[in-house]
Amino acid sequence: MAREFSTVGVVGLGTMGAGIVEVFARNGIDVVAVEISAPALERGRATLKGSTDRAVAKGKLAEADRDALHERVHFAVGLDALHSVDLVIEAVPEHLDLKQRIFAELDRVCRPETILATNTSSLSVTEISVATSRPNQVIGIHFFNPAPVMKLVEVVRTVVTAPEVVADVEALCARLGKVDVTINDRAGFIANALLFGYLNHAVGMFESHYATREDIDAAMKLGCGLPMGPLALMDLIGLDTAYEILDTMYRRGGRDRRHAPVPLLKQMVTAGLLGRKSGRGFYTYERPGSPKVVPDEATPLATDGAVADGARAIAKVGVVGSGTMATGIIEVFAKAGYEVVSVTRGAEKSAKVCEAVKTSLNKGVVRGKLAEADRDAALGRISWSATLDHLADVDLVVEAVVEELSVKKALFASLDEICKPGVVLATTTSSLPVIDVAMATQRPADVVGLHFFNPAPVMPLVEVVRTIRTSPEATATARAVCAALGKTGVVCGDRSGFIVNALLFPYLNDAVKMLEASYSTADDIDHAMKLGCGYPMGPFELLDVVGLDVSLAIQRELYLELREPGFAPAPLLEHLVTAGYLGRKTRRGFRDHSHR
Repeated sequence: MAREFSTVGVVGLGTMGAGIVEVFARNGIDVVAVEISAPALERGRATLKGSTDRAVAKGKLAEADRDALHERVHFAVGLDALHSVDLVIEAVPEHLDLKQRIFAELDRVCRPETILATNTSSLSVTEISVATSRPNQVIGIHFFNPAPVMKLVEVVRTVVTAPEVVADVEALCARLGKVDVTINDRAGFIANALLFGYLNHAVGMFESHYATREDIDAAMKLGCGLPMGPLALMDLIGLDTAYEILDTMYRRGGRDRRHAPVPLLKQMVTAGLLGRKSGRGFYTYERPGSPKVVPDEATPLATDGAVADGARAIAKVGVVGSGTMATGIIEVFAKAGYEVVSVTRGAEKSAKVCEAVKTSLNKGVVRGKLAEADRDAALGRISWSATLDHLADVDLVVEAVVEELSVKKALFASLDEICKPGVVLATTTSSLPVIDVAMATQRPADVVGLHFFNPAPVMPLVEVVRTIRTSPEATATARAVCAALGKTGVVCGDRSGFIVNALLFPYLNDAVKMLEASYSTADDIDHAMKLGCGYPMGPFELLDVVGLDVSLAIQRELYLELREPGFAPAPLLEHLVTAGYLGRKTRRGFRDHSHR
């Protein structure tokens, strides 16, 4: 039988601590809430009141329940008030010496059987535990922000934590309605170890002017379905907190360079640009603590979709290719009112593409998303061809043929001879260098990457890739076309993976390494990222959908270009691909899909 916790102490009433107090009090447990001084205690009380009042206003908490919740909380200054509680959770700032001092004091104040827990997100629970005479009763209980809402709790056991202490805490998490994942004491645990490498990489992209903050954030929200972009998330977490977590993970986690905080992060912290809490971080906020972003000197000027920055007028578009991507792109342009010339290799392929476009448009009609007249008009705008010569008078060509450099280069050399001057030539490559394709022509200034996401008619994001030879007019034209298609175009340089894949796949690779090291299970890692970070899919779910062979190929490209040791593909990923376990398409990847 798990022990019954009737009274719990919480030390530190910042956002996190106050949230933890609320979680326990909501679930009928008496709480002793402790701070270092009377003013800090009042701030903590105000935080709790603000959160519960908002819950009442939104209809998520009855007034009577809110009042009962507040009656269960006893506020006090000083640790002596915790002498008779069953469990203490510490939620003070991430400084090891501070936490060790508090735990030494708790060891003296609390009853011998009291469990002492830390909410640390990055420090060693073991190093905290040795400040006490009861390290077997010390455990990590890592809640996620905001604690009343987020379902995940990481339960962190050290090598000496007693098994019954782990079992008691797991039962308590279930009572609180939380999903717990139990793991060993390692830098960053699951969620932060996977999250912060990605966040740091995004800051590095911004620091090097590879893409704007708006485009980096839009790319990850629209391309991966994430609830927030990485830079907005850094502002929410707090840049000082993020710096401490990264620095700790770098020092404790094997000195992986990807966890070494990007220099810009330290500069911003030193300058007091801490994110939302200071009113200014990567973005500027209405006031300190406000979630509302306001324009600043870095905010891009809004264009009304009209021709801007020397963008060329586009009326007629050629699409070369006969695969899923080409089919989707033809549909997108035709629905947006462009004349489209579809070019494939042979009449048979043209007929197949034509049939696929018709089927997709008909589905739109059946679902009520497209009027029959609009479908007929879209089909009327498309002409079907098996020869590139029919692209002589188009304004834009989008190439969507096989991902082989030699094939694309030969195609672009042909387009260079056939197309009129001033045409923008775009490649949809997701992994090849755009400059290699551009240099197969005599007009590299007119060549851009237009990386659509699959399925093109549905996905709202397009990565506009400019090479060092692309003219500003060609980039502006590509952006204007994206806007006319109702898509969000994000501009980036010509580097492996562009924005989305460059940030996404190292994170997926890190998850595979975590599994490979037997640190956690695929299920727990997926739970951690979905419930702790709000991701729509866990990394192993996503890898099985994308295809392990595709993921490995992208990861290899990133590693070859950046030569970053941390980007080397996980051996387990290579072994699964070699074994033919490629994910859902072969019914076996990280999971067995044969019965689904």
